[in-house]
Amino acid sequence: MILDVFWAGIEIFNWIVLAYFSLLNLTYLVTTVAAFAVIRRYVLRLKSVHVQDLLTSSGAPPVTIVAAAYNEQAVVADSVRSLLSLEYPDYRIFIVNDGSGDGTLAHLLEQFDMAPVAMVPMGSIATRPVRGVYRSRRHPDLFVIDKENGGAADARNVGFNYARTPLLCVIDADSLLERDALLRMVRPFLEHADTVAAGGIIRVANGCTVRSGFVRDVRLPGNLLARLQVLEYLRAFLSARVGWDALEANFIVSGAFGVFRRDAIVRAGGYDTSTIGEDMELTVRLQRAGHDSGRPQRIEFIPDPVCWTEVPETLRVLGRQRDRWHRGLLQVFDRHGDVVGNPRYGRLGMLAMPYLYFLELYGPLIEGAGYIAFIITVLFGEPSLLYVAAFLALALAFGVALSVAAVALEELIFRRYSRFSDLLRLLGLSVIEAFGYRQLNTWWRIRGTISYFRGIESWGRMERKGFGGA
Repeated sequence: MILDVFWAGIEIFNWIVLAYFSLLNLTYLVTTVAAFAVIRRYVLRLKSVHVQDLLTSSGAPPVTIVAAAYNEQAVVADSVRSLLSLEYPDYRIFIVNDGSGDGTLAHLLEQFDMAPVAMVPMGSIATRPVRGVYRSRRHPDLFVIDKENGGAADARNVGFNYARTPLLCVIDADSLLERDALLRMVRPFLEHADTVAAGGIIRVANGCTVRSGFVRDVRLPGNLLARLQVLEYLRAFLSARVGWDALEANFIVSGAFGVFRRDAIVRAGGYDTSTIGEDMELTVRLQRAGHDSGRPQRIEFIPDPVCWTEVPETLRVLGRQRDRWHRGLLQVFDRHGDVVGNPRYGRLGMLAMPYLYFLELYGPLIEGAGYIAFIITVLFGEPSLLYVAAFLALALAFGVALSVAAVALEELIFRRYSRFSDLLRLLGLSVIEAFGYRQLNTWWRIRGTISYFRGIESWGRMERKGFGGA
């Protein structure tokens, strides 16, 4: 009797898992198809619109780039050199040293000939104390703000307080922007007065040749884990975020590369320093504020401004990163769970937040348990051929197809990986990823859920090789 109840429960759960995979893959399919259509139109439009001409005719709004740095001695100089060479007529650079324990501050002061300068903050967002402000003698628009450690969100808020420009660009200090990235990111602010934020694409710098702060030769990394993340980033940004942008339901502007209106950021009170998912939390908060005021605000994703970043190359570091990301997602719903299914918040409430809540937040628990139930059913039960075929198709084969679609989107539109061998490797990774890497990610996200309920709030340590050795 007990055994019959057990198998009945397993059978019911197996079909729940299939329903979950069906809904998840349907969402991915919709965003991927939308991404193909949107990017094609976007590229055709850019052929008739010259961004530099648009800036000249509209007047390029001044921008302050805010880069939070914590123990980034290995990469921060390359990042700053990249920022100093951007093709943009009027911008300042604030590198905010968040109480680094290594030689980040000393390295910056030496490399760029920095001297102390008096500067009064314009904003009043609460932050950890600032210990000093420095200005480069060689580059008068380059500043370093040294502060007590308070986390990336707190460091960015310090930059917001000291900034005086109408637009703020947020990046990580371990990142490299392409020369025209800022030009392209500012365009939606010139075209639409209600734009409050825009995000760009993040690409993997591991394996690429970097000289003078810029990526000169795009190659796949030698490290398998980093290669898998190349594919993952293509799918996440080119397929998912472009698709959600097409649905007008953006839910995140990455803290690694985003541009914001300063007045909107100040009104919102900056990043929430009590969450480790501060970039998504701020994006949702900005969306909510617009709907609450009766003036919905535009948040866009732009697929061609590129920010290159170094990704983890060990399971230990990558696992900590994904654990942290999932804890951040849980914290977002702590603060904004009432948006889910709320028509007051438009497509954010009716599309994006329900997707995140039902398919991303608790999806790993269903998926992880689903793999276990599948193995038990195959080894000890009497599974139907239909069930086995459906599980393999929905849990594995469909994911492979979506990864291949992301590679096709990259190849047809952008062609950053010009070597045919790299393209073949990406296609091969689309298959490899489904057998092991996806399951690892599921486990890391489950672990993030456990960490969240245990009250763990640490960021974990990111090990940097530097772009020269990437």
